[in-house]
Amino acid sequence: MSGYRTFAKNVGVLTIANFGTRLLSFLLVPLYTSILTTADYGTYDLVYNTVSVLIPIFTSNIVDAVLRFSIDENADGENIIGIGLKYFAISIGIVCVVLIANAVFSISAELTKLSPYIVFMFATQALSQILLYYARGVNRFTDVAISSVLCSATIIASNIVFLVILQMNLTGYFLANFAGPAVQIIYLMVRLKIKIPKMGCFDRALEREMVFYSRPLIANSIAWWINNVSDRYIVTAFCGVAVNGVYSVASKIPSILSVFQTIISQAWTISAVDEFDPEDKRGFFSNVYSLYNCVMVVICSLIIALDIPLARLLYANDFFEAWRYVPFLTIAIVFGALAGFTGGILAAVRDSKEFARSSTIGAVVNIALNILTVPIVGPLGSAAATAVSYWLTWLIRIKAIKKYIKLKTARARDGVSYIVLVLQGILLLALADYRVVMYTVQIMCVFIITVIYSKEIRRVLSRVNKAVRG
Repeated sequence: MSGYRTFAKNVGVLTIANFGTRLLSFLLVPLYTSILTTADYGTYDLVYNTVSVLIPIFTSNIVDAVLRFSIDENADGENIIGIGLKYFAISIGIVCVVLIANAVFSISAELTKLSPYIVFMFATQALSQILLYYARGVNRFTDVAISSVLCSATIIASNIVFLVILQMNLTGYFLANFAGPAVQIIYLMVRLKIKIPKMGCFDRALEREMVFYSRPLIANSIAWWINNVSDRYIVTAFCGVAVNGVYSVASKIPSILSVFQTIISQAWTISAVDEFDPEDKRGFFSNVYSLYNCVMVVICSLIIALDIPLARLLYANDFFEAWRYVPFLTIAIVFGALAGFTGGILAAVRDSKEFARSSTIGAVVNIALNILTVPIVGPLGSAAATAVSYWLTWLIRIKAIKKYIKLKTARARDGVSYIVLVLQGILLLALADYRVVMYTVQIMCVFIITVIYSKEIRRVLSRVNKAVRG
């Protein structure tokens, strides 16, 4: 039972850290959508997502190696974090060279204007990731939780100051999102007693081993990024930056579900390594997968049913149309979560090539479907393409892990629940003008999902009840 206790403890700590701050961020969506224009939000979104794909490329995706190698017993923490910081320093140099070259040769005036934002965002995002992954690897989940709270609280407070009081609009929004990770970095550097290493004083054998593990995952990270955000670029190309702003803000409602995904996936990677058993004799992997799937599907169904009321509450002005893209983006999170779960098993056995292969196939399908559907049905095609690509990535991985572990799943039952989710999303869009019929159908779909997972729901409620009673 130690595996369950450790996993539950880590999930509990991360839940306390993430839920309150994510809830506050969620409730501040009306502030962003009332002050920022759709074009402003679209510009920020493109910068953020561009930086997200550059980080794994320029850092050789060292962050995944920092996490995986720091988990191992007798890991050389000082060398591991030192190697991570070395590749961070190299990546900052690459970013600066690229941006200077762009300015000197006048390749893109827009990129030159956004250069300061790109540098600061790259630095804060990359360094905070390395430190967070190292903290998770050495089982400092309390520090991960506290730093996440500090980060979110700083972002929220800074947004209020910069957007409401100082009325700095897009510049203020950028500054607020730099401030949060910067505070997180300072906290983790102090708490983990990180020392700036001397370049060249690393264990070369360990560095080669870490890079050998991390480099195949560059393709995985890029593919994962494509699955997540390449649709924003295609929507911008075909529909314009303002439409991308609306499409981007649509992810705020699905972020309710992504909170649970983030919490569980952060704790799961550690447990997958510590508790790995090819036979799964205690049923630990199968039971966790079953409960995780249940939680994700049930919450997804509820979010789809409440999509329009939540959109009226959160989306101001021209952003309201974003409700149309929520169902398939939420379904995408379900399959992204399940793909992440199976990815944790691949990480445990250090099969980074299968990791990358599955994500790459999903990414190629995503781009192809985006190009085919966006010109015809607009951003709705992107949302559906994202869901399909994550489903395909999960399907490939669930088959790939069979050679490593005997994972018992209720494939027929789960398949029915996924079909119900898709039908629920389609019917929401088709019956939007017939509110009584639409809500009746939504309630029926939620009821069907609840019945399908009644066994797991009773198990979860029973454990929560025992925990409350002590």
